[in-house]
Amino acid sequence: MLIRISAVAAAVLLAGCVSNNTSDATIPQPATTAVSSADFHKQAASAEQIANRLWYQGQLPDNEPPTPDATELEDLWQRIQMQLSFHVPQTRPIVEQRNFYSSHQAYLDRIANRAQPFLYHIVQEIEKRGMPLELALLPIVESAFDPFAYSHAAASGMWQFMPATGKRFGLKQNFWYDGRRDVIASTRAALDYLQYLHDRLEGDWLNAIAAYNSGEGRILKAIKRNKQKRLPTDFWSLDLPAETTAYVPKLLALVDILKRPDDFDIVWKFIANEPKIDVIEVGSQIDLAIAAEMAGLSVSELQALNPGFNQWATDPDGPHYLVLPKQHSAQFNQQLAQTPSQNWLRWQRYTVSKGDTLGKIAKQHSTNISAIQRINKLNGSTIRLGQHLLIPVAAQDDSNYDLSAPNRIAKAQQQVSGTKLAYTVQQGDTLWDISREHKVTVAQLAKWNGIAQRSALKPGQQLLIWQQPDQKVTAGVSRTVTYKVRKGDSLARIAQRFSISIADIVKWNNINTDNYLQPGQQLKLVVNMTQV
Repeated sequence: MLIRISAVAAAVLLAGCVSNNTSDATIPQPATTAVSSADFHKQAASAEQIANRLWYQGQLPDNEPPTPDATELEDLWQRIQMQLSFHVPQTRPIVEQRNFYSSHQAYLDRIANRAQPFLYHIVQEIEKRGMPLELALLPIVESAFDPFAYSHAAASGMWQFMPATGKRFGLKQNFWYDGRRDVIASTRAALDYLQYLHDRLEGDWLNAIAAYNSGEGRILKAIKRNKQKRLPTDFWSLDLPAETTAYVPKLLALVDILKRPDDFDIVWKFIANEPKIDVIEVGSQIDLAIAAEMAGLSVSELQALNPGFNQWATDPDGPHYLVLPKQHSAQFNQQLAQTPSQNWLRWQRYTVSKGDTLGKIAKQHSTNISAIQRINKLNGSTIRLGQHLLIPVAAQDDSNYDLSAPNRIAKAQQQVSGTKLAYTVQQGDTLWDISREHKVTVAQLAKWNGIAQRSALKPGQQLLIWQQPDQKVTAGVSRTVTYKVRKGDSLARIAQRFSISIADIVKWNNINTDNYLQPGQQLKLVVNMTQV
């Protein structure tokens, strides 16, 4: 028998209550006293929403689509809510995560503000692929919808791609551009990855989501172990790392709160169920300040919508599209059509001086070597004294590109107090070594320099270190020196001479203590100059 949802909703209001086998709350009995027209429609809307949800969960004998259609709702969160399909068990991990979210309304408000420009695009892409709408909540767990988020493990962007995984799914990463932070590109890659994991893991979405966090190999090994023991292979039965064990419950807790926000006194801040952005193909490299002026935006507003671009301009080799607020698209397209492409960048004629290299020139002008080579049709890195080069330069002062990678790093390096020390990386240095030398943490070093805690360092690389006044080792006191071993030297003698430990000398220089020091051998020593 076919039952239209609107009829079901009316029945809910008139007949009392409807209960289900899920964790959804029972619909309250209608008031016995007379109600106003406005109150009646409010109750009817609530009942219809619950009836629609029951239909999606397969608990109503109706094979017609719910009314209204999800795409016609005014609130985007409701559009997602109507299409949620995951069962949410009331387990302790889920309840604990749900209690956290439900007690932090302000946090969910901030997330909604960040999601505002991009959530409609994400929902549309998920619907096109026929994937679960629960995946639209995954960026909350990954990054709180922050496209500039960067983890200690080097994951980046709203969807938190590791560098290798990003490249595997087509996300370009170079001096100019990091596709992991490009919301359009990373959303495509994330859904590609999740669909791949779903197919690889026998159609189990919870296992696919767990694999998105910890890697498919770890989930496959856990499944294999359970199969060998003749145990179930669903997510709840697998032996997984603590982070992954908590990861899926975080998502399901959000699903539960979105399914029944009134039960937890939570309000999902309204996001209109309509597109907020346009993706406009430009065709070639463009200065972000010039593009912002064409669109009638500030540079920061444009960069916030295009977080994939690291520098002051788009990548010379693409992508060449820009994300713009929908209401600014027409103006931008008009200005773009009226402006010759050679005016999309500023150019400077540069004469090669003594001591110049392409790397030095590129650094001076906030560009990279390949851009200079391409513009000037150079086949290699050889340049000659007096040669004229055409260099692309930023239309505005570098500091005006607030959200460029260099400016974000500079902001992270700002301190209320302390002394800034420039440190040049030596052969064999690690962040851990440097942190110990300067009495700071690896996490601080990584944050101040915009790198991951696991980053490999290169000799000659410059790091900035902030030291507080109460630290024993301060700028101007500790020095890294190179000591040439003399005839008769031993580790003990060198350690005594410079007031350092043998263990530190061994660690700093990766010395095999079974071998003797050789005259002329060079050692790196971190010396307190006040004690020498």
